[in-house]
Amino acid sequence: MSANLAAVLYLVSGALFIMALRGLSSPATSRQGNLFGMTGMAIAVLTTLALARPVGLLPWALIIGGLAIGAVIGGITAKRIPMTAMPQLVAAFHSLVGLAAVFVAAAAFYAPDAFGIASNGIIHSQSRIEMALGAAIGAVTFTGSVIAFLKLDGRMSGAPILLPARHAINIVLGLALLFFIYGFFDSQSPIDFWLIVAISLALGLLLIVPIGGADMPVVVSMLNSYSGWAAAGIGFTLANTALIITGALVGSSGAILSYIMCKGMNRSFLSVIMGGFGGESAGPAAKGETKPVKQGSADDAAFMMKNAETVIIVPGYGMAVAQAQHALREMADHLKKSGVTVKYAIHPVAGRMPGHMNVLLAEANVPYDEVFELEDINSEFAQADIAFVIGANDVTNPAAKEDPASPIYGMPVLEVWKAKTVMFIKRGMSSGYAGIDNGLFWRDNTLMLFGDAKKMTEEINKSLG
Repeated sequence: MSANLAAVLYLVSGALFIMALRGLSSPATSRQGNLFGMTGMAIAVLTTLALARPVGLLPWALIIGGLAIGAVIGGITAKRIPMTAMPQLVAAFHSLVGLAAVFVAAAAFYAPDAFGIASNGIIHSQSRIEMALGAAIGAVTFTGSVIAFLKLDGRMSGAPILLPARHAINIVLGLALLFFIYGFFDSQSPIDFWLIVAISLALGLLLIVPIGGADMPVVVSMLNSYSGWAAAGIGFTLANTALIITGALVGSSGAILSYIMCKGMNRSFLSVIMGGFGGESAGPAAKGETKPVKQGSADDAAFMMKNAETVIIVPGYGMAVAQAQHALREMADHLKKSGVTVKYAIHPVAGRMPGHMNVLLAEANVPYDEVFELEDINSEFAQADIAFVIGANDVTNPAAKEDPASPIYGMPVLEVWKAKTVMFIKRGMSSGYAGIDNGLFWRDNTLMLFGDAKKMTEEINKSLG
């Protein structure tokens, strides 16, 4: 294949990746977006193989074998992993991208002639910089993603782990990293290369462990950005246009999404990416209150909703855990048959990653035109008869608006308490992921519906039927 044709095909794959991102911005076009992305990746992989033209059976066996093993593992994993575990799966995949960047950088370092980046055994100066940056970002992504996976999967405490003098340690390691990157650029020393990798691995761990569970959605998005920049750096080393384009798209879109999410959670973007600056203000885990609450039954909820004019449903992580989205849609169908207007309100960080609730509702065939984002629906709670909260907690906490001492003060939340009645499905009175109590539970217009989200919604459906 000629270099000109390869350049055109890489450009086509890049355009398809951009179209994929555009399609994934809405549940209505997400399937088409995925198709664009898969097509673009297929073109990029086949073009790269055609350019490389491996000689002999062994290289082809290794390539095809690697693709087959990866496809089988990826396919089985995707089918077995429930939607509630999708955030940790994404974190795990990010770790593999980071590790791959380190491996490619190491391969290019020890066999530069095979990559066409050396003359007389001396690696080109720009390639040394690209290699060092790709390895550093990849190593940070790897260990950071592993920690994020462990926290999200419950194998490690979600509470911030605040090491003594951690900021000073991070600054020293950061300066050391810059020093050895310059040393590698200057001398091409293998000691400098592996010190870059080792320091970056340590930084990835130290940057993520101080970040609490409430900020994990931002961390997942941030690590997604890191993995993109690592891929872009290695793309320059490999002189692969498609990898550069893909890495830049992932890196920039991940960074923008992280910034948007930080605004949605009233977090400082810089503090999060620097490893939890200000994490000391995180609220302690609530132990639950003994205040009296107004408790209701499925029959009470069904009667009130059937006689309402407008019901706004607020789904959260509890709905995802219980897999209650299908029962919820059935409940909405019952209400609409009774002439009730039903809408869904989605907080940008509801669940454990962006779009988590949108995907679950789409899976249950909830009409897209009934689903609204926070900024589009918040003003309607004051006119709603009922706000039906199923499994959400922190994103409906009035402390974000009313308590300056709260760790979440200033965070944009769904103002469900303005509705005439708030119905709250929860298993108990435990706090949310941010570890603070929700004062909404004890308000006069709140009716607590204790129990499993799916079972409670099914009982409501029986009463509505």
